[in-house]
Amino acid sequence: MTITDAPPRPSIRRPDRLAPLAAGWLGLWGLLALLATITGAGYPFGANDPHGDTNLLRLLPVRFGPPLFAAVLLTAAVAALGMSRPAPHSPRPLRVLLAGYGLAVGVFLAVVVPDARLLVMLGYAPMLIVGAPFGWPPVDYSDVFTWALFARFAAEVGGLLLAGAALVWWRRTAEVCPACGRGDAERGWTSPAAAARWGRWAAGIAAAVPLAYALTRFAWAAGVPLGISRDFLTEMQENGAVWAGFGLGAFATVGAVLTLGLVRRWGERFPRWMPGLAGRPVPVRLAVIPATLVAVAVTAATLGLVGNPHFWALASAGFNLATAPMLLWPAWGPALGLATYAYHLRRRGGCGRCGRG
Repeated sequence: MTITDAPPRPSIRRPDRLAPLAAGWLGLWGLLALLATITGAGYPFGANDPHGDTNLLRLLPVRFGPPLFAAVLLTAAVAALGMSRPAPHSPRPLRVLLAGYGLAVGVFLAVVVPDARLLVMLGYAPMLIVGAPFGWPPVDYSDVFTWALFARFAAEVGGLLLAGAALVWWRRTAEVCPACGRGDAERGWTSPAAAARWGRWAAGIAAAVPLAYALTRFAWAAGVPLGISRDFLTEMQENGAVWAGFGLGAFATVGAVLTLGLVRRWGERFPRWMPGLAGRPVPVRLAVIPATLVAVAVTAATLGLVGNPHFWALASAGFNLATAPMLLWPAWGPALGLATYAYHLRRRGGCGRCGRG
């Protein structure tokens, strides 16, 4: 069942803000990269990152990193400025070049640069926030919130802004609605009915992978050596690692349940047990934005994972219950992204800019 949202409001211009925001953000970080090139200090990746063993930037020598980032970021900022100008009659080669470059740099910044650390931080954040007043977990927060982590977060933001700006510019120059992407003819697979069908498969896969991961972590916390030796479990119990794994498992379980909400009625209307919200439509952005961010973070983590030789060593070592969930990770991010897009297609209703829908 598809719920129709409230009638469209007057013209909304939020998509047009993406290009100037991307230009400013990337320009700022491009200048910082240029400063790192001149001074030789401040580059947080590669050999300068002690925890960057799962980051593909470890393959890039440090001396080449700052000038490369400066060139890419500043060029992308100029491209974003170009995409901020209306150009409905641009020649197709220019459209393809500008949008392609913006999308490629956006994907590089949002998926290649961050690696697994952002996803791990999302998982540990509730424990770090709640436990900070009580001194648990016993970690030095200066070792957690580092310049390298902040740079990854900045790359994620810049990449998403630039990719969004490239998408809006491509839509504008293709003479379709910049806000919703709809033209005079809509493809059948993007209809609400079609999205409901393939979205269920995507949501099922996107929920199953984190649940399989959580199962092993819950078992270890309960003292069951699922897929590992008893001695290794005892070691994790002594150093508290099982409880960190339990926290990640709990985060994964909550994420899996929320993923199923993308194809369930309670993901479209707040359930009755929520006072003040019961029965009201769930705002589409409230579901789409967090799910999109998690999908991108999972994809970034997976890319770093499959780029690590240790991952393939696990894969070649044979199937066991401890490593099998990690081997499923490459399907998690794309499946969650597709499920989120299907939810958006079903719930978006009429466009407030072009009136289609």
